[in-house]
Amino acid sequence: MTSIAVHARAVRARLGNVEILHGVSLALPSGRWTSIVGPNGAGKSTLLKVLAGLLPHQGSVELLGQPLASIRPKKRAQRLAWLGQNESTADDLTVWDVAMLGRLPHQAWLAAPSEADRAAVEQALKATQAWDWRGRTLGQLSGGERQRVLLARALAVQAQVLLMDEPLANLDPPHQADWLAVVRALVSKGNTVVSVLHELSMALHADELVIMAAGCITHQGTCSDAATHRALEAVFDQRITIHPLANQWVALPN
Repeated sequence: MTSIAVHARAVRARLGNVEILHGVSLALPSGRWTSIVGPNGAGKSTLLKVLAGLLPHQGSVELLGQPLASIRPKKRAQRLAWLGQNESTADDLTVWDVAMLGRLPHQAWLAAPSEADRAAVEQALKATQAWDWRGRTLGQLSGGERQRVLLARALAVQAQVLLMDEPLANLDPPHQADWLAVVRALVSKGNTVVSVLHELSMALHADELVIMAAGCITHQGTCSDAATHRALEAVFDQRITIHPLANQWVALPN
């Protein structure tokens, strides 16, 4: 039986006076990559923030079998890593220091980084091809380079579950392919990855797809399933069609 990494039940969430999520329930399997897709305004990012414990909500969320609200913040930060959209980080921090922030959940208060911390940061920066700039400040980097450093920070946590909201923003196609390789390596080691993606063809590389519209889940299934393809085409009003290409599925406009 497949274990569940993140379990949401009857989740409702509001932004201001507007309810964005309308009783959403889903179970995300461990050791798999799930992509959340849907039209603009579907509630994808709001759902991901609820799963990360970043937004107040009604209903319940469990992380690795425990109620998310009952897990102490430091322990939660060790088990679940987050990469959000348009995250702001001080421009005068070096790339090395930004990535080292991912190790804070593993460190005692004001403790110096350990050998394990330094090894994790080196591994993360090399995985994102950011190692060569480790001494540069974030302010000296392009948007795509910054995104790779923020990904390295999330990887450095070495969490069992990694949630990413639009992680491909500002990345050119070769580095999108690198990101895909990083995700596949994580999943091969038993980690769980959940991503919100606008790039539908990239999302179809995932193991599972969660399709949303108007604050609800319309379908959840494997990316290779014809029913998932039909549901994806339907949520975009038949303006795309899913086609096979080189042993992979791609979404093409009609």
